[in-house]
Amino acid sequence: MEERVFFVQGSAQEPYKVSFQKNNNNLTAYCTCPAGENGQYCKHRLNILGGTTDGLVSENIHDVETVISWLSGTDLEIALNEFKFAEYQFDNAKRKLAEAKKRLSKSIRF
Repeated sequence: MEERVFFVQGSAQEPYKVSFQKNNNNLTAYCTCPAGENGQYCKHRLNILGGTTDGLVSENIHDVETVISWLSGTDLEIALNEFKFAEYQFDNAKRKLAEAKKRLSKSIRF
């Protein structure tokens, strides 16, 4: 098993510990932020998986690329792609709704 650990400055005074473990084709990610500890969506893990190093306070920025390379072929990669697609659809729907509201406003004017 391989592991990489990062420290990310979040909203708490102490940085959050974000760890990734690779065991064969399985990749797991843990974070000590409140959401991560409750098994919920955690932006700290997703930021690192997306290559974003904002808030990274540990000096192992080069390990981000290693973790990203572990993603390929894992269940986490599939779930992440589904998430990104759903987020894209949601943003697209919000844009279409805003446009429809504008058209409705124009047609409702006296």
